[in-house]
Amino acid sequence: MQKIIGIPAFADNYIWALINTEAGKAAVVDPGDATPVIKFLEDQNLQLAGILLTHHHNDHTGGVSKLLEYCKVPVFGPGLATGTEVVVPQLDLKFQVLAIPAHTLDHVAYYNQDILFCGDTLFTGGCGRVFEGTAQQMLAALDQLSALPLHTKVYCGHEYTVNNLRFALDVEPSNLQLQQRLEAAMLLRKQNEPTVPSTIAEELATNPFLRTRHPQVIAAIEAHWQRSFAGDVAVFAALREWKNAW
Repeated sequence: MQKIIGIPAFADNYIWALINTEAGKAAVVDPGDATPVIKFLEDQNLQLAGILLTHHHNDHTGGVSKLLEYCKVPVFGPGLATGTEVVVPQLDLKFQVLAIPAHTLDHVAYYNQDILFCGDTLFTGGCGRVFEGTAQQMLAALDQLSALPLHTKVYCGHEYTVNNLRFALDVEPSNLQLQQRLEAAMLLRKQNEPTVPSTIAEELATNPFLRTRHPQVIAAIEAHWQRSFAGDVAVFAALREWKNAW
């Protein structure tokens, strides 16, 4: 039986553990810190089986060296080509790699029929900053992810949901589903529960960065900047700049 548990790290990171309970094995996604991973493995009596990395930022990779000293396992890294198949050993799991450069140029996601590990590209209610790529690349990456099946569970790298949804509500104050989602997320955080994962369907309905072609979102962006924008990329870039300064 497979299950996924988020191991909290730093202020707001999630290190995702993919667990085969019958085999007593686990792989981890984006281990920025080895210490909580090793503690989790030992507390749960699990053996490390593999490491998946979405991009090179230290808060996602900083624990790799120590984990490899702890247990020699395969590491699947950023920069893999779209369509590459990753087989997680001893877990009976296969992932398709999706190249999604923008946050970093080497950023990838790992997808199967039910789950998506998307690092810092698609967030619950938001998207990552464009550090190394372009707005055009980020929009293309988000288009690629938003085309996945609606039931796909979205596992991102950080607990940013409440902040993201508050911004989203500034963009779409009349979006009833967004209002309800923010209320639910705030309640979960009050109870110290994670708001991740979400689903592609939920993101399409409430995440403004997946809704930049909707007339009401375009109107809000143009009202904020008091100017018009020509083309999908310009609209998206304006929304990202709005969030950067928010």
